[in-house]
Amino acid sequence: MSARDEDNGDIAVIGLGRFGCHLAGALARLGHQVLAVDHDAAQVQRWSASLDRVVQADATEEEALRQLGIGDFRRVVVAIGASVEASVLTVLALTEVGVPQIWARATSRKHAKILASVGAHHVVFPEAETGERVAHLIVSRMLDFMEFGDDFAIAKVPVPPPLVGHRLGELALQERYGVMVVGAKPAGEPFRYAEPGTVLGPGSILVVEGGIAQVQQFATLR
Repeated sequence: MSARDEDNGDIAVIGLGRFGCHLAGALARLGHQVLAVDHDAAQVQRWSASLDRVVQADATEEEALRQLGIGDFRRVVVAIGASVEASVLTVLALTEVGVPQIWARATSRKHAKILASVGAHHVVFPEAETGERVAHLIVSRMLDFMEFGDDFAIAKVPVPPPLVGHRLGELALQERYGVMVVGAKPAGEPFRYAEPGTVLGPGSILVVEGGIAQVQQFATLR
């Protein structure tokens, strides 16, 4: 395997459906060199103007991956969603060429188990994760929400009315509500790390962390 350093940011994205093309574009905007691969010539043509390196190839074939130099990449994302068979065969081929970090998109729990069993190191559920996040935003006052694991979340919420005018240190939020305020944005000012002396003024936005249920409850305080 060539000595590509992980820090050089080179990443291959296989599959240029909606998820794959947005992922490749986001990685490029973050400063990474991205190789995008799809078996469909029309998709390759469509995204060739937007992405630096777009190639047509059958990623389920080990030899095709070797010809593309995929074995030199430390990180490869299998973004295929339309065909479970193609995504599984692609992950299998990537393990054969020795890719050390294989990320794969799953469309179901069963699909995820198969991907992990054939060599995927990280499995993601973009549709499910987005659906969960949007659901939390719809039914609460939260402005943003991110869940980590089974029972931990970080959320951005407007300061609850009962807390306006108080200093964080006098509120004992962890003891009373099971959450910790890690950042605060007073109206018209940038975000800053929260301290015991931080005053929660009207219109402030807070970044809070804690158990999922506790964060949800905190966001509903009136």
